[in-house]
Amino acid sequence: MREDKTPKYQVLSDYLRKEIRDGRLAPGQRIPSENELVKEFDLSRVTVRHAIDILEEENLLVRMKGSGCYVSERLAGSGKKRIAVMMTYLDGYIFPQILQAIESTLSAKGYSIQIAFTNNQVMKEREILQDILEKDEVAGVIAETTKSALSNPNVGYYEKLVKRNVPVLFINSFYPESKIPHVSMNDVMVGKIATEHLIQRGHKEIAGIFKLDDGQGHQRFLGYMQALEEANLPLRESNILWIDTMDVKQFGLLREKVLSRLKGCTGVVCYNDEVAYELYRMLEKEGIRVPEDMSIMGVDASEDLEIGSVGISTVPYPIKELGAKAARNILRMIRMPGYDGNHEYAVKVLEKGSVKDLNK
Repeated sequence: MREDKTPKYQVLSDYLRKEIRDGRLAPGQRIPSENELVKEFDLSRVTVRHAIDILEEENLLVRMKGSGCYVSERLAGSGKKRIAVMMTYLDGYIFPQILQAIESTLSAKGYSIQIAFTNNQVMKEREILQDILEKDEVAGVIAETTKSALSNPNVGYYEKLVKRNVPVLFINSFYPESKIPHVSMNDVMVGKIATEHLIQRGHKEIAGIFKLDDGQGHQRFLGYMQALEEANLPLRESNILWIDTMDVKQFGLLREKVLSRLKGCTGVVCYNDEVAYELYRMLEKEGIRVPEDMSIMGVDASEDLEIGSVGISTVPYPIKELGAKAARNILRMIRMPGYDGNHEYAVKVLEKGSVKDLNK
């Protein structure tokens, strides 16, 4: 036991919690008695009882009168075969494929899914989490973050689930202030490799359109910035446009801002293929040709967003594999407390014709 300013009861509860999550104390196993804990850790009986009370409240321990305390059998799964899946939108062009991959992977292992949509609204996310906590019917939670670039007041609800030994896994993005694992792309590398693709083809004035309210947007901007800096190319704020979820849905209303940010540039890195597609439509109306007058890079490699005879050069998003991986990892987290569910996919460029090679 280490000496620090942490209350002694918390040090003991943290220790026992870790022993349980790491599997050294298994479901149904009796933990050391109060007397044994008092002697082993040189604590008062009151302190030991306080620590045990905390773990009882978290449903990690069950006290049996006259017998002692045992690790809760619910940690073995309690027969729960349902996974809560929270996504931002149903109509997003990548989300149906992710959901299908999650459902098919879980179904093959005997699990069903409980689906909810936040519409990228923090209050809706809170309502869903409160409902999950109140009903206590799921074995795990796979959640897409809501406005992950902003400080989120709901992180505490996710932490409550974890304390109840309900594994939580974020998908697509994550909350920086939380240590909950995630399955996603390496979004810094996404932005960097997309920008480097333009640089390698002779582009020196490169604009960027990134999403302000999602963590992925900030990560991709960071990669964009790194690529420009490493190539000794200018990073001009006047060539960067930050948009939010509503802007994507009403992209045409941004005409003046968009054209202003692209002024003097030969290429642009877009937050995703949806933004790239909307940009292409706008440029087409303005008589600006792609890729002859403006080169466009997207992210996702969506088959649903082709732009006529010219495809969007993009960084492919492993949509189906990401969903399947999230499902496999949440199952491992359920079966093996302490399993690290983190996974970030490597990235590469898929050339489709929307980038002009200025070196030729």
